[in-house]
Amino acid sequence: MQLLETTFWSAGGSRHRMAERLGFSKSKANALVAGLVEQGLLTEAGLQRSTGGRRAENLQLNAGLGVLVGVDIGATSLDVAVLAPDLAVLAHHAEPADVREGPGVVLARVRGLIKELLARAGFTAKQVMGIGIGVPGPVNFEIGQLVNPPLMPAWDSFSIRDYLREDYAAPVFVDNDVNLMALGELWRLKRSLSNFLVIKVGTGIGCGIVCHGEVYRGAAGSAGDVGHICVDQEGPRCHCGNLGCVEAMAAGPAITRMAVQAAEAGESAGLAECLRTQGRIEAIDVGQASRAGDAAANAIVQRAGNLIGQMLASIVNFFNPSHVFIGGGITRIGPLFLAAVRQSVYQRSLALSTRHLEIQYTPLEGQAGLIGAGVLAMQETLKVRGVAP
Repeated sequence: MQLLETTFWSAGGSRHRMAERLGFSKSKANALVAGLVEQGLLTEAGLQRSTGGRRAENLQLNAGLGVLVGVDIGATSLDVAVLAPDLAVLAHHAEPADVREGPGVVLARVRGLIKELLARAGFTAKQVMGIGIGVPGPVNFEIGQLVNPPLMPAWDSFSIRDYLREDYAAPVFVDNDVNLMALGELWRLKRSLSNFLVIKVGTGIGCGIVCHGEVYRGAAGSAGDVGHICVDQEGPRCHCGNLGCVEAMAAGPAITRMAVQAAEAGESAGLAECLRTQGRIEAIDVGQASRAGDAAANAIVQRAGNLIGQMLASIVNFFNPSHVFIGGGITRIGPLFLAAVRQSVYQRSLALSTRHLEIQYTPLEGQAGLIGAGVLAMQETLKVRGVAP
């Protein structure tokens, strides 16, 4: 079990390296590996670079174990993928969606897409080892249910797990979408960083927390719900009922609202033209106008970045992470937003907290949640079953 997990998280390695990582003797590691290879759980593929002497074979999870299904449900998007045990994407589909339509409509589409993608990749439902699903709201991880999700009230206490159990014998795991982004980053980094944050800025704002190399979910699963931290007590009312939440003032809808106001007030010819031709303005349009030198768009991007940085400074002072990775639709706005976040954090945080702090866009970009869903599926399936079906 430990050996399978270590192989997954380290993307393979030699028997000797695995023995070192786990603190096993060479003979114990060799015996365990031989047993797992015989059971068809591990495979030895390809020789590693020689360091003198006989070249070691590279251990990998056996591709014949089956496949994982990753589902990333955003407030306005849907991503579904079939992944190999090493998280290579075998089939993938993304499309716009609206979680406010409720679980019946959205999950019926998810169910259809999983079936289509499995067929495209040449697999059956019986070959699915585990299913990982990310949703944009607070999740009770133990039972896999959303709890009073502000963006998707119709989903409260709905059992996604039971819904998919009708089609799949594989275990289904549900988590907050930003926790999955954090898992995706943790896997990309092969657990080389122990304490970092992932901030997702899209329709809402959330935070995935990695503490001591594990995703931290809190006592009830709501850790990282930073979108409802107040940044202005005189600010607008948030859909959660409180005033001045950072989500209400700096997430995607707030950026587009500020842009429409600027266009209608005659402060930006570019944004006014965008509104006239498209009938709406999206956050990406504000980013394009900003990069073109539009002063009003620049001011909007900087204001959103400053407010998110204000919220982040408190988190950085409290948690002292080594890195903050920013993801979500906001990343398409461009470098000015990131610069504004950094400036605000560095201005407001303690010098000791930021001395070695790195703030950057997530290298996985839009794939972080999907990869994280695959990580969740594999990691939790190994814990539950020890092996695939």
